[in-house]
Amino acid sequence: MTIDLKAGDKAPDFDLPTDSGRVSLSALKGRTVVLYFYPKDDTPGCTTENKDFSALAPDFAGAGATVIGVSKDTAAKHGKFRAKYDLKVELGSDAESDVIERYGAWVQKKLYGREYMGIDRSTWLIDGEGVIRRVWRKVKVGGHAAEVLKAVQDL
Repeated sequence: MTIDLKAGDKAPDFDLPTDSGRVSLSALKGRTVVLYFYPKDDTPGCTTENKDFSALAPDFAGAGATVIGVSKDTAAKHGKFRAKYDLKVELGSDAESDVIERYGAWVQKKLYGREYMGIDRSTWLIDGEGVIRRVWRKVKVGGHAAEVLKAVQDL
């Protein structure tokens, strides 16, 4: 079953462990949330994406947005990853893929002719009422964080 959430849909709630506690959509009610899914800590594209969002963290905060990255990595691994690159965004651990699947980011992928299931690099812009305002799928990392920041500022 493929989940196809789109702009205007109610965002599924989530409650995920982080290296410093927990993060949930319901606790962020009233704030804009940028929720992005990425495949794996400490890989080249994912490191760049997390560093780009972190570099713009003060701008997101100034626009009233909380930025949360999610992968299947453990909270402890997220903590090491955040420390290694001085990341400024929350990283939620979804080891069981529950949230990843509810957002439709667990997809069939193909690499060198081999098919497998993996995380679709995707981003969700959720307003303070919990409504999805914009979705980016199959994200290309370069310039993406700046594009999302502009969308937040335009809300």
